[in-house]
Amino acid sequence: MSRTSLALPHSATLAWWLTAWLRGHEQTDHVLDALADDTHLLHGGSALDLLLQARSAGASYAGLALPVDGDPLGLGGPHDFNAAALEAGQAVVAGDLGLVPDEQGETVQWHPFAASRRQLPDVGEADRSLRAALLAAAGDLAALDVARWRPEAADALMNLHHRPDLDAPLGTPPRCVDLAARGLQAWAIVDLALADDGGALSSFEAERRRDLLRPLGRAARRAVVAACSPEVWPEP
Repeated sequence: MSRTSLALPHSATLAWWLTAWLRGHEQTDHVLDALADDTHLLHGGSALDLLLQARSAGASYAGLALPVDGDPLGLGGPHDFNAAALEAGQAVVAGDLGLVPDEQGETVQWHPFAASRRQLPDVGEADRSLRAALLAAAGDLAALDVARWRPEAADALMNLHHRPDLDAPLGTPPRCVDLAARGLQAWAIVDLALADDGGALSSFEAERRRDLLRPLGRAARRAVVAACSPEVWPEP
């Protein structure tokens, strides 16, 4: 999934708005309107069916998973759910219900699975890790002369105060909205820096670049997951 658009993944959007609905912060019509931007539908049903299935599963909130090979971030099993989520690169966990998106034209069809409890970094840990990774990446990219081979990435790294405006529902902690925006920024920097291997002169240099940016990509995904997973949100 490319993050150069600075847009939330579909699963993050659903996790935020489904949580707001389950907790009574947002009315049904407003949630359905928000989800209509990407036409979120339960496989074989409607957007309302999607909300009702989460409630019938006993969920009190919905959280985000952003797994990649070697790092099943946000997943706790079982195998079928993990495999589908890994293939999609994202998923939602709402109690014992797992939801995996499938983009079909202008709609997002959500396939239900059984899901198990998972362990996540909390918001404070994810925030500290992201800040440290951004500092390290700034030095690493300067040493690699990022401004020469990928000026867009250098501009993004130097422009961290201009964060994307995210449409978060009522009840979402402002700290988490901010963390999600900063995580998306960092994710986009990694994508920009690695696009076409940045004009690397050799496979060795390309691999070195990926190695240097891998910690930032990992920290970015952890930041977005923590920001969109209420079980690790700070107490109000």
